[in-house]
This record gives sequence, structure tokens and C-alpha cells, in this order.
Amino acid sequence: MAAHLLAIDQGTSATKCILVDASGRMVAKATAPLSEYLPQPGWVEQDAEEIWQSVQQAVDACLAQQPGVQVVGVGISTQRESAVVWRRSDGRAVTPLLSWQDQRTVALRDRLHTDAVESMVRTRSGLPLDPMFSALKLGWLLDAFDPQRQMARSGQWCAGTVDAYLLNRLGAEGVTEVGNASRTQLLNVHTGDWDTGLLELFGVPRQLLPRVLPSRGHFAQADALHPALRGVPVLSVMADSHAALFAHGGFAPGQVKATLGTGSSVMALTHSGGAHHPGLCLTIAWDAGQGPVQALEGNIRAAGATLRWLADVFEIPLDEALDIASRSDSHGVCLVPGFNGLGAPWWDTQATGLVSGLTLSAGKSALLAAGLESIAHQVADVVAAMDQSVAGIHKLYLDGGPSRNPRLLDMLSAYTARPVVQCADPELSALGVAHLAGLQAGVWDIAALQALPRQQSDVLAGTPAEPVALSRQRWALAVARARLH
Repeated sequence: MAAHLLAIDQGTSATKCILVDASGRMVAKATAPLSEYLPQPGWVEQDAEEIWQSVQQAVDACLAQQPGVQVVGVGISTQRESAVVWRRSDGRAVTPLLSWQDQRTVALRDRLHTDAVESMVRTRSGLPLDPMFSALKLGWLLDAFDPQRQMARSGQWCAGTVDAYLLNRLGAEGVTEVGNASRTQLLNVHTGDWDTGLLELFGVPRQLLPRVLPSRGHFAQADALHPALRGVPVLSVMADSHAALFAHGGFAPGQVKATLGTGSSVMALTHSGGAHHPGLCLTIAWDAGQGPVQALEGNIRAAGATLRWLADVFEIPLDEALDIASRSDSHGVCLVPGFNGLGAPWWDTQATGLVSGLTLSAGKSALLAAGLESIAHQVADVVAAMDQSVAGIHKLYLDGGPSRNPRLLDMLSAYTARPVVQCADPELSALGVAHLAGLQAGVWDIAALQALPRQQSDVLAGTPAEPVALSRQRWALAVARARLH
């Protein structure tokens, strides 16, 4: 019986599962939706138990499409930065999971912030001092649930990102993957280990944290996921955006990809030790067996989330909102989605959402078109920063649901002044972690992995609705207004 790989992509709005055969072809796919909870303005939580159940549901639905298939390994990719605390003994969460979108720690960030602290945090973690990352979230959770840090220091509790939580539920007590760990802001991006100075700054005891592992290896058994997976090992773990870059074959500096989802991640590998634009993050992409590989990244807080918000405002289905946006002109309306501040390259938590250029003739269609344009503008801002940091960026590789929109592709190509490469397979994060699991399982070697077919096509910019320079200038002015505080 032919060998197959099962890959789980645990995301913000859903958990997806795919089955990949030895030729790299996806033969089954399933999705289990997830809820988000908004207890207060700026607070975004998820239920860790619901996440675990969604993983089981997605796996069950995927395997039901190919009964009796031989699975030789499992890969797991996960949302990043979201943080939770759980019991080591049984993996049960003792706190809510604070989403990467959560902004409740802005005041804590402000109390910690000085130029010296910002410099130390950036130098060691590679990341700006920002509520998006896990360190402030874990500090808040401990202040709320263990203010004296007694349970944290006892070793009975463990804390971290979604990958570590899921691995604990699978029986791997207290381990996390290095790429995910680098998004906590507690890991030294240069040494690949927890940093004592960062732990002290954020009030997180080392005893609370899991052990850091490479991205491939034998992490756990997948028995708890499905009876058909009894004895099948989990062979790879990656952060979702990192896994998408791996699936694109972005194994060298100069290959830049943008994953478009709730937010957006623009990422490229980089040479260690090089200088880079201050609006970009330095992170660990993966460790596939040759040591940690560094990457530069720009994180955009609101991409697909902008269109979902507009759909809710106008009380229409998301698909209808996207269709209207794709067929409409913004007529000079500009929407800056600073719902919870702006991410890269600004990193401004005080920025607010803003709509400019309104006239009496601007209605629903213009606002929806402006929302779609905001995705392209934000990606173009990050690519401009990448151009100052990584040489030889000739194309922009795209994945994620919005990347299937022709209008958005046209704008991205026009605003970044280069071809964009559209990936026909939207499940890039799952596919990337499947590729790495197959490498670990011996299904293919690195040469065969690089030769796997990738469903990609180059897209050149069409004729923009208005001159690119004018559109970009209008956007820059709107961003400047959104950042006035």
C-alpha cells in the first residue's frame, strides 16, 4: 500500500487537514471551523479545548475520504503568537488562549517601553516590543491566574504557543518547535534558546516553558487523533507562515512570499547577521536538520479580516462582499484597517482605523473596493521594506484564500512593480509541513522534494483603475492620518 502523509494546519478561523500521497499530490481535505470570543473591546480569545476538538474533527473527516490508507507520518502547522497556559499532566488548558490579535496588553507594553528596553528586545528576539507576540500575553495570563508564579515555578503548568499545547495533548510533555518559539519574544533568535533577560523582563519563569526542538524529528505519537493513526509518529512541526514559505520552495534568500489570511505574513529567508529595515522582524523560519534558518518578515494585522468586517457591517455574505469589491472602483476612497493598530512596517499600536476620500456618491461598493485595495497597499509597504533588506527579489509568491482574487493579484503586481506568482493550491501551510514530514519519513530526499510539482503561475499586472503613483500617494497620506496621536 502506498505511503501517505497527514498534515494538520491549525489556524485562527479553522483547522484544516490534508492527506498527501508520495507524489506530493493532495488526495483528501477537510476543515473544522473555530470560534473567536470578544469579551471586551480589543480582547480576542479562543478556547483551547475547542481547538483540540477541531483538530480531531478535521482529521476524522479527512481520513473518512480515504478509508484504509497507510499514513506513515503526521505534520502539524499552527497559528503563531497566540498563547495559553495548561497542565503538563493532562494537557488541559487552565487559561483562555489569547489570540495573536489580542490587544489587552498595550498598557503593559507601554509600562515596559523605554528606548533601552526596545533595543534589548529587538536585538535578542528580533521582534519589536508589541502586543502581538506571546511574551506580553503570557505575562498577563500569569498576573491573572498565578500572580505569585507559584504554579509556573512548580513545573506543574506549561505555557506557550498552539504547537506546544497540541503536542502536550498528544503526549509529548513540554516541547515546542523552534520557529514557533521564536514568535514568543522569549527566545533569543541568535542562540535558539530561551533568553534569561527576556524571561525576567516579561515575568515568565523558565520552568513554565517547554523544551525547544528542531522542526523535524519524532515529536509524539498521533494515537489520540484517530484510531487509524495508532503508532503513527508526528514527524514535523512548523509555524503556519513558515510552512507556507517551505511549500513554495523558498529555500534561499530573495524568494519572498505573502500568505494572505486573517492577517498577512510577508516572509523571506535572510543571511544571518545582516542589517535589515527596522520595520521588519527577524525570526527563525525552521530547523530542518542543519540548524536554525533565519528569515525576515513583515506582519500585517488585517487582510482578510478587513473584508470580513465590511461584510458584517453591510450584513452580506463574505463571498458576496469579495465579489462586489472585485468588480467595483473605490472612487478615491481609502480605508486604513487599523482596527487594533498597524503592524509592519509601522508597528504602531496607537494607529486607528480610518476612511478618507468619502463623497456623497461613495457607497457600499466603493468601501468594499477600498477594503480590497488596503490588502495590496499593506503588502506593497512591506515589500518596499524587504527591497531595502534582501537583494534580488524578482517575484512575489502568494498563497492563502484572497490570493485567488484576480483583481487583488493585479493590484499586488502593480503596487510592488513585479510579477506575482499565484499558487493554485490554497493549503500551502499544510502542504509545507507535509513536505517536511515526508523528508523525515524518507518518502523523498531533498532533491526529490525540490522537484515536486508546484501549482504556480505568474501573473502580470493588468491595467490599474487609476495611476499607481496616485493610488500609493493617497494611501501614504491616509496611513499618516491614521497614525496621528
